[in-house]
Amino acid sequence: MALPDLSERLKHLDATLTSIEKVLDLDKLRAEIADLQEQVGAPDLWDDQANAQRVTGRLSALQAELERATNLRQRLDDVEVLLELAAEEGDEDSRAEAEAEINRLAGSIESLEVRTLLSGEFDEREALVTIRSGAGGVDAADFAEMLQRMYIRWAERHEYPVEVYDTSYAEEAGLKSTTFAVKAPYAYGTLSVESGTHRLVRISPFDNQGRRQTSFAAVEVVPVLEETDEIDIPDEEIRVDVYRSSGPGGQSVNTTDSAVRLTHIPTGVVVSCQNEKSQLQNKASAMVILKAKLLALKKAEERAQLDELRGDVQASWGDQMRNYVLNPYQMVKDLRTEYETGNTQAVLDGEIDDFIEAGIRWRRGQSLN
Repeated sequence: MALPDLSERLKHLDATLTSIEKVLDLDKLRAEIADLQEQVGAPDLWDDQANAQRVTGRLSALQAELERATNLRQRLDDVEVLLELAAEEGDEDSRAEAEAEINRLAGSIESLEVRTLLSGEFDEREALVTIRSGAGGVDAADFAEMLQRMYIRWAERHEYPVEVYDTSYAEEAGLKSTTFAVKAPYAYGTLSVESGTHRLVRISPFDNQGRRQTSFAAVEVVPVLEETDEIDIPDEEIRVDVYRSSGPGGQSVNTTDSAVRLTHIPTGVVVSCQNEKSQLQNKASAMVILKAKLLALKKAEERAQLDELRGDVQASWGDQMRNYVLNPYQMVKDLRTEYETGNTQAVLDGEIDDFIEAGIRWRRGQSLN
């Protein structure tokens, strides 16, 4: 690309990054970081472990967000100097280096721009992810475990803490269901586009005749509630069951009845938690999950009522939203955005940012229609 074209492209990237910086409000971000650092320095911080984890987790995430934005600004300034050097000295190597860096910057800035599209009521919250195996027998249970691994790997790539609340193992292999939290700001807004039915096509490793099998798993993402959220659940509306935690194959991993299952009687919503060693801790964690799911249910009902009033009731966009085809060819394709890749292993290893970003842009476009 010629130098004038590179200069023009650089101006466009600079304008985009400036717009992003205004939306992120870097001064406000720095002020919140300073406040959180003051809280972290308090000697009694860890007297309340739940609050301490929330404070330190948010501090880490906001510092990473600020560093990401400031690092992009520094890179943009550096490449501008490199481009000027290439123009003054007619240095082809500098021009080529500048072009390569501009290409890298374009991808990074575009990725950060997606973050500014997360402006929903609960988008900035942490996320609770539930995965359930669907049709497809043991292959579906195995697929549910593959998806859990995919999302946890994605969180690890971004250094987001993950806490598994409950895991129900299938008899032969895989998972019947699992619920885990991704503890990072905007985790809900980011992962909410992953809600829906996921479909896997492959040669079944559990079929001794080597036949191709289609299986399904459902992904549900809800925001973690905060203390200020108004969700009041009377005690008489909840049934509490306790049981022993178990591992793969039903093997006991706890000799006491510490696992807790909560059933919200009016709605039939059931949640469970067996991650903690004590029954009280598991009950508290299960209540967090239950409140989050009831809030999501309430919001869904409100949206349905609005759609009915508008006379514009549509099927959920999340139904069978993505196909993972491992045989007879390799392809992962999102059916809403049309985004696809042939690198299936990378996707299953947690490289799903491109799918998430495409989903966020797609959702934004749908809301504007």
